[in-house]
Amino acid sequence: MRAEWEKLPLYNKAIDISELVVHITKAIEQTDFDFGSETQSELFSISLEGMQQHALILPMKVARTISYDTIYDLRMENAAIIRRAARELIIDARGLEMHGYKDEEYLDLLRQEVEEFRILFAEWVKTFDPWNYIIDRWGLFNPPGVNYDDHDPDDDISLDSEDFD
Repeated sequence: MRAEWEKLPLYNKAIDISELVVHITKAIEQTDFDFGSETQSELFSISLEGMQQHALILPMKVARTISYDTIYDLRMENAAIIRRAARELIIDARGLEMHGYKDEEYLDLLRQEVEEFRILFAEWVKTFDPWNYIIDRWGLFNPPGVNYDDHDPDDDISLDSEDFD
């Protein structure tokens, strides 16, 4: 039986993006570049490593959010990490181009895949239940109308064992 997250189009698109980045990496490794300087070579390597890391974050965080996090603020926190990783993939692709990678069709394909992922992502985030939450005392991921300093009714529940006698 497939896990719930394996059936999700967003997760499958994240896997597609990760596999595309693997193919781009292999293509780059088979190409001999003349960077002109050690600094250019290092900047290229940083962009490539970043792209690999960001591509792996996508399916991992989508699966984790689906599997474990039902509370709104935790889902939104993971969504923010996913969004950042996807946006960083595009920045990494630009970095590769700036530092000498000429096979733009691979990078254009990556951009197209990330755009399709973005649309699936936006629809997925709409499904988050904002009323299944705990107050985010950092104030970042509270549902509309809930503030970081609001009183939490759960604080009024006594956990004193004498109350249960």
